Amino acid sequence: MKQNKYDDENFFSAYKQMPRSIQGLEGAGEWHVLKALMPDLRDKSVLDLGCGFGWHCRYAREQQASSVVGVDISEKMLQQAAELTDDAAISYLQMPIEDIEFPNAQFDVVISSLAFHYIESFEAICKKIHDVLKPGGSFIFSVEHPIFTTRNEQDWYYDEHGNRLHWPVDHYSSEGKRETTFLTDNVIKYHRTISTYMNNLIQAGFAIKAVKEPLPSEEMMSNPIMQDETRRPMFIIISAEKI
Repeated sequence: MKQNKYDDENFFSAYKQMPRSIQGLEGAGEWHVLKALMPDLRDKSVLDLGCGFGWHCRYAREQQASSVVGVDISEKMLQQAAELTDDAAISYLQMPIEDIEFPNAQFDVVISSLAFHYIESFEAICKKIHDVLKPGGSFIFSVEHPIFTTRNEQDWYYDEHGNRLHWPVDHYSSEGKRETTFLTDNVIKYHRTISTYMNNLIQAGFAIKAVKEPLPSEEMMSNPIMQDETRRPMFIIISAEKI
């Protein structure tokens, strides 16, 4: 059973209040790095896995992609995406990422933003993505950093005054399910090591082109809330190419 937390009313209401939900891509601290890794999208067919509100889908069309397919498990997310989209070249499909079935070599580019840490087997999805990409096709994705996902708590250690002492890392090599809190309780994520991400890609037939551990943009770093983001990586972004 794949967890669909985004259709939970309380979770979705909280998610809609996040900066990245209100401001779109410019409200996402890692966007400036992900954007720089994007290939030329002109006349390309694009697949966005875990498309959410469709921000990346619409960006791809702004870059003159020929067609875009967005996939998401959440009905509420896709309803919002449809309301924000007026473009016949973008189509949205409601299904778990794990269940995608497309013809071989249908897409030039596959992108995914902060979705794969909700999926139990990254190895399996790598194989599917490799199949649906054309030779030489690009695969760019972001996930929560393995340093961030090691513990169920996924939070800082604090002193008695509430000051952040450090970010604890434990059970790093113990991959698998983490029951954590993100906007609401009982959110299921899956922790895996950096080497697992890389080796799954290599074993599926990808060449790794870039690995980034992004900091927020300079504009965002002017916000005092963001100052602690230099103390540990929250995201990792990987760009790969189908061999």
